[in-house]
Amino acid sequence: MGRAILLSEISGSIWKINCKVGDVVESGQDVIVIESMKMEIPVVSNVSGTVVSIFVVEGEMVDEDQKLLELNTKD
Repeated sequence: MGRAILLSEISGSIWKINCKVGDVVESGQDVIVIESMKMEIPVVSNVSGTVVSIFVVEGEMVDEDQKLLELNTKD
């Protein structure tokens, strides 16, 4: 098993977190939604795995390239 860290591609506010620690997510799944300039931008997992850490909370402001969550990957 490997580890993957998902990063924010933009700065904005965490609008919604669609997973919790222990959830299994699939590649292509929306895991977090960031609001930036009144637009909702989904953060899509590029790997399948189990959520082991979530580094942000809803309403938190994030910067580009900030760590959002960590997955144990299936491969």
